Amino acid sequence: MSTTTTPTAAAPSTNSIGLNKNDYKGGPSTLCIGCGHDSITNHIITSFYELGINPHMVAKMSGIGCSSKTPAYFMSRAHGFNSVHGRMPSVSTGAKVANRNLNLIAVSGDGDTASIGLGQFSHLIRRNLDMVYIVENNGVYGLTKGQFSATADKNSKLKYGAVNPFEQIDICELAITLGCGFVARSFSGDPKQLVPLIKAAVSHKGTAIIDCISPCVTFNNHEGSTRSYLAVKEKDEPLHEIGYVHGAPEIRVDYPEGSVQEVELADGSIITLKKLDRDFNPTDKLAALNLIETSKREGLLLTGLFYVNTTNADLTQTLTLTDTPLAQLKDSDLRPGTDKLSKILKSFE
Repeated sequence: MSTTTTPTAAAPSTNSIGLNKNDYKGGPSTLCIGCGHDSITNHIITSFYELGINPHMVAKMSGIGCSSKTPAYFMSRAHGFNSVHGRMPSVSTGAKVANRNLNLIAVSGDGDTASIGLGQFSHLIRRNLDMVYIVENNGVYGLTKGQFSATADKNSKLKYGAVNPFEQIDICELAITLGCGFVARSFSGDPKQLVPLIKAAVSHKGTAIIDCISPCVTFNNHEGSTRSYLAVKEKDEPLHEIGYVHGAPEIRVDYPEGSVQEVELADGSIITLKKLDRDFNPTDKLAALNLIETSKREGLLLTGLFYVNTTNADLTQTLTLTDTPLAQLKDSDLRPGTDKLSKILKSFE
């Protein structure tokens, strides 16, 4: 007689707060098969899972467009608000001021950001709202049959042959000029670069902009497009190898340019570093702007972290908000009493 033993299913791996990766997923995508936006969704899921952020402490913000549908596809346990077209920044500002403890991640498109929402995008950066802002940039309006958006390259072609006669709005260049303290560009099909960039953006204090080239397989994946998968792969030039490591004792390495070095981190894991020959300082604002302009003239799609500045105060600091989120203040906190009001009035005498 023989017996059959059913193997015990392996326990799902969990992150630092005891959640598995499925806890960071959302509903099934309704986007076109192969859409770059779905890849970005997966990279967001990976980033927040690896960072160990509780989805309940996340607010997902979006506007209108294919890109703005994607928050439904990740972190179903998080809060979310799908705003009016181009008005997501003002709604995000209200949410962050009301509860400064929320981790805000905004997913917008090139139309929602660089066309109807350009004014709000500019003032969001000016206020330095503490949030991650991902632009899923495909150069077209996917919901209205693929017209050029404001980020489309000059002389690029639509699927039906029309040529774009206008200069593009470069999201990264604009963000740096406006004073944004974290500006990067990546490609939806490059998780090795994009995941660390998202993790670094989440950890940045202030507005963090990631312009992510995300090909539209239906309206902008043809010959003549500068946002197709083939065009991006041919033109993509990484600025540097990207890695993100949580705070830990300092690790120093010294190895020559152009070489590769393995480094053991505090948790025992190994990362491989490659030092490129390009000499670039991401804290130099003018150098970042010059680099973007030079790469465009050379026909390159430069990706990586262009600019970072950690010294700017974010909006909650500028407004000197209380440590307790406004939404959680009690009546007794909001009604200080006659004695305290008298002192305040006396201070103006």
